[in-house]
Amino acid sequence: MRAPALNSRRLLVLLPALAALAALPGCDLQENADTQDGRQLFIENCGTCHALTEAGTQADIGPNLDAAFRQARHDGMDQDTIEGVVTAQIADPRVTDSDNPSYMPPEILQGQEADDVAAYVASVAGVPGVEPPIPADAPPGAQVFLAQGCSSCHTLAAANATGAVGPNLDETLPGMPPDEIEQSIVDPNAQLAQGFGANIMPQTYEQDLTPQELNDLVDFLSSSAGKQP
Repeated sequence: MRAPALNSRRLLVLLPALAALAALPGCDLQENADTQDGRQLFIENCGTCHALTEAGTQADIGPNLDAAFRQARHDGMDQDTIEGVVTAQIADPRVTDSDNPSYMPPEILQGQEADDVAAYVASVAGVPGVEPPIPADAPPGAQVFLAQGCSSCHTLAAANATGAVGPNLDETLPGMPPDEIEQSIVDPNAQLAQGFGANIMPQTYEQDLTPQELNDLVDFLSSSAGKQP
């Protein structure tokens, strides 16, 4: 389920106050953080609402995090301070904007997981030159894979995807005929991968994707699964 997220204008208003808290002397927030784990946690828990270039997420329910922090970096906000801002937002994001009283749940992640996500976001959000996991000149099906958030559930090396909610596509798809790959997308319960139950994957892609997008996605998966980028 997608959680509504904090309005981006409101987030930008909060940045100075949160920065003052995060910039206290002796603050070294990233020392024990695992940014690789934070990246995957972000994709799985935050990517359905927030756009972030390095993660390949494109949702627009909540603030675009690159846009939210790009100017702050330009104005001199350092990485530890940004990490503190993100940590504060994860812990207590319920700030109401009279124009948009939306919010995301508080403590959607806690403890080390929240620390890892904050460190990851701080390391990439708004950083000049950061590239998406799938380059702009990648095949059309790669862009469909990215836009549909498939990386939040599946591992696929060609897309720099490391999700573990669903099957590892580099292991399950090589050698599978294209028509079976298509069936696994539009009717995922028809033939379940070993170790995975029914109703984990959405069953609406036949309606959500145009015929061309579906063909492009099948072509991309068929040609790239099991191969390094």
